[in-house]
Parts: sequence; structure tokens; C-alpha cells
Amino acid sequence: MGIGTMANEEHKEVRVFAPATVANVACGYDVLGFAIDAPGDEVVARFSDIPGLRITAITGDNGKLPKTVEGNTAGVAAQDLLKHLGLTDKGIEMEIHKKMPFGSGLGSSAASAVAGVYAVNMLLGEPLSKKQLLPFAMTGEASADGAYHADNVGPSLLGGITFIRSNEELDITQLPVPENLWAAVVHPDIEILTKIARDILPTEIPVSTATGQMGNLGGFICGLYNNDLGLIGRSLHDLIAEPHRQKLIPEFYTAKQEALSHGALGFSISGAGPSVFALCEGEENAKKVAQCISDVFTKNAISNQQHVSLINQEGARVIS
Repeated sequence: MGIGTMANEEHKEVRVFAPATVANVACGYDVLGFAIDAPGDEVVARFSDIPGLRITAITGDNGKLPKTVEGNTAGVAAQDLLKHLGLTDKGIEMEIHKKMPFGSGLGSSAASAVAGVYAVNMLLGEPLSKKQLLPFAMTGEASADGAYHADNVGPSLLGGITFIRSNEELDITQLPVPENLWAAVVHPDIEILTKIARDILPTEIPVSTATGQMGNLGGFICGLYNNDLGLIGRSLHDLIAEPHRQKLIPEFYTAKQEALSHGALGFSISGAGPSVFALCEGEENAKKVAQCISDVFTKNAISNQQHVSLINQEGARVIS
């Protein structure tokens, strides 16, 4: 490496953003997800003259996250990439800026993992494509909750609406997005642990439930390809997780009834919750639906935040 290259590396840094995501999307438990514009996490990566990967600062976490590389989803993902590239001795330091709540059902750990691996990949000159980064981001997220599924990581990294045929093989397809499809997401300030949300689900489901869910999933995908918002709306029904998880979210069915009566195409739980989402036609309708959902929680003394967004089709991106 020449002196000029070393000088350039000393001052080079990359700041990236990885967006929040809505997983399951009602009819696609563990196999569907989409990205929204905000919130999300930011990671800054820069070269260092100290060998190895280090996390030098974390903000927005209220002191909850460790700075040890092996204990942090962003660090695990980035370190796994460096190991793959044979660059574990490369001096790199990372700053993590958490800008989304923990346990929100919006893919917080996935966003950190995606931001970490994407930042380091860009710092190194983009040796791998976004899709090639998926297994490293997955390793990062799995270090947090032990689950290996790409319904948050996939859309946060790649953007858009993603369908995962196989989590084990990471066989992921980005689906078409109708032009005027908006998401209204509301996060009530309550906490639901992912483990509890998973443990509450049955280990077996009837064949009739499985076939109903497959029909809804197929209908949703056909609706996307045919730009058929009516079919999308008729398909946004969760027969597997929502009937069991709704009891963890106060006034869930009241919020659902309000969203649908105000024109939402469909309404359900985002990931493991407590965030809820509605898909809508048009920005104004999405804002109206988000407000009516928010009002249900507010009337029950539950503070909450609204996020209204087109489907984010870019995913992780460099912001400076």
C-alpha cells in the first residue's frame, strides 16, 4: 500500500442509515417484510491505526448496548464480514447511533446489524453487493434473539417488499410495489419481548388455517404484481400469529376497526409487536389512518409515535 493510499484511509469515514421494517405483513409470517423511510439506525465506520474492529461510541441506547464487538449486532455482522474477507486485523472503528426504540416490532436489532455490515462494506470500497451481505447481517441479528429469519434484515438491507422462500438458503425476492401504496405505522410505548411473542404461538396449526394463510399470501403477492389494491386488502389477514398476539397489545381490535373504517386496506401487527401497521392507498389516507390508530392508544393513556411512509425501496444507504 502506498503512502498516498494510507493517508487517504486515515481520514476516510462512511455514515450509513438502515431503515426500520415491518415483518410478517399479516399474511406472511416469517417470510414477508417491507422497509419504511423512518425511523432507523445510523452507523459511522472509519479506518483506524489500531488493528481490529472496535466500537468506540453508542448513542440513543440509554446505556443498554455493549461496546464489545461480539456482544453487539452491528459488531457481530461487521466482524463476520471482515472474517470472510480475511481482514480481521484491519483497523476499523464504528460509532452506532440508535434512532429507533428497542422491542418495538420494527426490526431494531436487524437495522443495527444491517447498518454495521453495510458501513464496513462501503468503507472497504464495496467488495460485496448488497445481496451478498445478507448472511453477515443475518448472523448479526441472530446474535441478539437467536432466530434466523430475514423478514427484517432483508427489507432493511435491500429495500422494498421482500419475500423469503427459504430462510435457511436465504432465497429472497424483491416484489413489485404499487406506486401509491403507503404504510401507516404506530408504535405504542409498551414493551413486548420477542421471546414472549414467539412462545405464545401454537406449535401446530390446523390444515384449514394453513391453507387459508397460503391463500392470503398468494393473493397478496398477486395483488402486488397486478397492482390490484383491492386484492391486496382482501389478502391482508393473519390467521397464525395475530389471533394469539393481539392480547399483548391493549385495544388492538379497536385500533384495527378504526383503521379499516377509515379506509385502510388492511391492518395487523408489525413483527412481534407492539407496533401495528396499516397499508393504505395514498398519503392523505395513510395520515388519516395513522391518526385514528394513534387516537385509540392516546385515549387509553398509552403514548405513541406515528410513522407514515411510502414503501422504502432503497433500504440501507450512505448518508455522508
